[in-house]
Amino acid sequence: MTPELIEEAAHRFALLGDPTRLRILHALMERGELSVGEVADASGTSRFNASAHLNRLALGGLVARRPAGTTHYYRIADRRLSDVCDWICSAVKEQALALTK
Repeated sequence: MTPELIEEAAHRFALLGDPTRLRILHALMERGELSVGEVADASGTSRFNASAHLNRLALGGLVARRPAGTTHYYRIADRRLSDVCDWICSAVKEQALALTK
């Protein structure tokens, strides 16, 4: 990998390092395309906070947005993201289970 691709990969991992952004991504994976207000409600945050996180996720290429009048709708931009999340969540669950034994 080139240094530029490594930088981009690190940026995407950094985007996944925030719990609010993970809740937002989880909501979009479970429910599909959502408005900012729906994302805010589903992830337990304010519209302002959801909008800021969605903008960062969109700039990072993890979500895509579609304007419809004055409302923007967001969706997962790359379906492979669910594979990454499934992999990490499985590893976290396995580790937590191992610690309880």
